[in-house]
Amino acid sequence: MITPVVLSGGSGTRLWPLSRKLHPKQLLPLLNETSLLQDTINRLQGLEDLEPTVVICNEEYRFMVAEQVRSTSVGTSAIILEPIGRNTAPAIALAAINAVQTNEDAVLLVLPADHDIKNVDAFHDAIKIGLQQTNNGQFVTFGIVPDKPETGYGYIKSASSVATNEVSEIDQFVEKPELDVAKKYLEEGGYYWNSGMFMFKATEYIKALQEFVPHIYTACQAAVDVAEKDMDFIRVGADEFASCPSDSIDYAVMEKVSNAVVIPVDIGWSDVGSWSALHEIGQQDKDNNILIGDTKSVATKGCYVRAEHKLVTTLGVEDLIIVDTDDALLVANKNHVQDIKEIVDSLSTEGREEVSLHKRVCRPWGCYQSIDHSDRFQAKRITVNPGAVLSLQLHHHRSEHWIVVNGTAKVTKGEDVFILSENESTYIPLGTKHRLENIGKIPLELIEVQTGSYLGEDDIVRFDDVYGREDKK
Repeated sequence: MITPVVLSGGSGTRLWPLSRKLHPKQLLPLLNETSLLQDTINRLQGLEDLEPTVVICNEEYRFMVAEQVRSTSVGTSAIILEPIGRNTAPAIALAAINAVQTNEDAVLLVLPADHDIKNVDAFHDAIKIGLQQTNNGQFVTFGIVPDKPETGYGYIKSASSVATNEVSEIDQFVEKPELDVAKKYLEEGGYYWNSGMFMFKATEYIKALQEFVPHIYTACQAAVDVAEKDMDFIRVGADEFASCPSDSIDYAVMEKVSNAVVIPVDIGWSDVGSWSALHEIGQQDKDNNILIGDTKSVATKGCYVRAEHKLVTTLGVEDLIIVDTDDALLVANKNHVQDIKEIVDSLSTEGREEVSLHKRVCRPWGCYQSIDHSDRFQAKRITVNPGAVLSLQLHHHRSEHWIVVNGTAKVTKGEDVFILSENESTYIPLGTKHRLENIGKIPLELIEVQTGSYLGEDDIVRFDDVYGREDKK
């Protein structure tokens, strides 16, 4: 049986300003109406001998992941939370150790959550071939047949010349090359892009960790030993996992085992790693443009224009990436989008919120969006999902005014509990325990006006929370 393991870590900085630290690219609908994470899980539908999917993600966006995987067509058995990022080898170790607790014969199919695959049938065929190899104890990686010299990917060199969907031993893993070297690889053949997709038995992976990187195995085993089940989530030991060395599966395992093989595949693959990649794989118009949202373009060629909130117009430009969000605008030449990380790093150094959050912030109960703010006031638009309830809480530094504009709210204010309907309002004094609940069947929308000396999101003391949060947003 195959246990898919979807790696949903990473911040996707090269797709800023749409991708943010706390709302990364794999959780965004970049190619269609569903997110890249949902696409990754959904394309497994139709595979035989498939166990429910395991998703590994950062604890900070666990609720968004849980909500998204519930909407997929393939079942999910667990969401393993990483308390801190430690790269792919430890993340997969958590999944392997967890899997063998219930099935010693588990075969892991490791998939990054941020890839696009156009030819799903060919993808399934490759997985079936990979399963045959893993049943023989092999470590399998899938190499993408290159169609151009690419400097943004690592390469896998096969030990022998094989056709697509055939199996070869691996000669070596190669770092991202310079352009002239990448051209040479394409001419010679036998070099494939490293897709980051793998298959192997969980027990074989654990044995490899014990042999080659025992410190990773020991830390991950200790973290799983003290893990706790919390709703949809498995919370591994934070201190134990923090002691784990950071390493990729390539360096820690795949380059060291003697029984690794590569299966070359031609599946219409992209890692959706940059805005230029999105332009390349998207549906272009007659002028090679991709125009998303409220846009108007004249004498424009080879551009990717994404308007999230306002009209964006272009005139007489070529080969530009233009991405407009509610709080940031990116204008870049297509040939320089790999350097967006420099902008993100600079903004991070300055402590800018645009690196981490959008103005619209998701929460397990719904979302909120800042409308206006100054030193002593802030206005938010709050949306609460049907049946959802916020924590029972108070604030030490701010008061709040709530005005319901749509739906029906159940409000707890001190010892009082009452109902608010459309066009009704209430005032929550500073230091008063309060709670908000949507008891209706449609989203509850309200305007919240905060006033006080400090309006930060960390001014929250929680007394009861159905989502298991502890005095923090």
